Amino acid sequence: MRERMVTTVKGDIRPEEMGITHAHEHLFIKPGHPAKQDPALCIDDFELTMKELAEIQILGVQTIIDAQPVGSGRNARWLTEVAEQSGLNILASTGFHKLSFYPNDHWIRTKGSEQLAELFINELTEGMFADGEGDWPSEQLPARAGLIKTATDMQGTAGRYFDLFRAAAKAALTTGSPIMSHTELGYHALEQVALYESLGVPAEQLIICHLDRKMENADYMLHVASTGVFLELDTIGRFHYHSDEEEIELIHRLLDAGHEDQILLSLDTTRKRMKFYDGGSFGMDHLLAHFIPMLKHAGVTEEIIQKMLVSNPAKAFAKR
Repeated sequence: MRERMVTTVKGDIRPEEMGITHAHEHLFIKPGHPAKQDPALCIDDFELTMKELAEIQILGVQTIIDAQPVGSGRNARWLTEVAEQSGLNILASTGFHKLSFYPNDHWIRTKGSEQLAELFINELTEGMFADGEGDWPSEQLPARAGLIKTATDMQGTAGRYFDLFRAAAKAALTTGSPIMSHTELGYHALEQVALYESLGVPAEQLIICHLDRKMENADYMLHVASTGVFLELDTIGRFHYHSDEEEIELIHRLLDAGHEDQILLSLDTTRKRMKFYDGGSFGMDHLLAHFIPMLKHAGVTEEIIQKMLVSNPAKAFAKR
């Protein structure tokens, strides 16, 4: 049997080399269309991001999953430089984000699913493109993507999203790469899982994001977890949604239902959630320095915390 590997921007590593992992962050987002939706979606200072990462490395973080896909502000060149300079394992994303993050004439809205699948496969096997925010990508780097990012908005998987999901499914089946899929406040998660499974992608190759955005999602979240997908929880320190104490309630619900092997944790960074950008007190250290001690105080064992931070990401992000 072929050994399962994890693809970082510096090359393949064994899953056990990942160590403590932030499962969904955005280290850089180029100035452009995403920032027109929200100014916090511009993360464009290499040195400030490096300072942010230095803090969490001191706490023991070894791996970062960057969830910004091709053509939507991903800075593949800087992700590679960060990995080289910091020694962190960086996994980068190909794929697509929700359509509001692209101009109306962007190629993500017009290219056929076969051509998009070829692009995604190329980024996963040969190297990422440094461009693509305007014209079709052309400036290829040797650093490869390690996962496929997909997304829906409140429209779900209908319309244009159906072709995009078909492209992602083909890329996942061809390369064995995991799919990380954005949900809008948790909506349409089961629809995403069902579509992917109908296209041949198994549940254990799927990572579903943001089901913890709303406390009223708790029962629905449990139902999604019953499909066998990984759940990426990142409404930690997002106090306009709910408190960290309420986040712990949601995690306890998952643990009590036996889903401890499916939980991943992160912060889903934006510019305003990085202390070296906005000068505030909240930064990427919040997960390990503040939230994990709260989990321990709430009775979550060290063994389960290690699963959420180490062994679950190692399973979720390894190629099949």
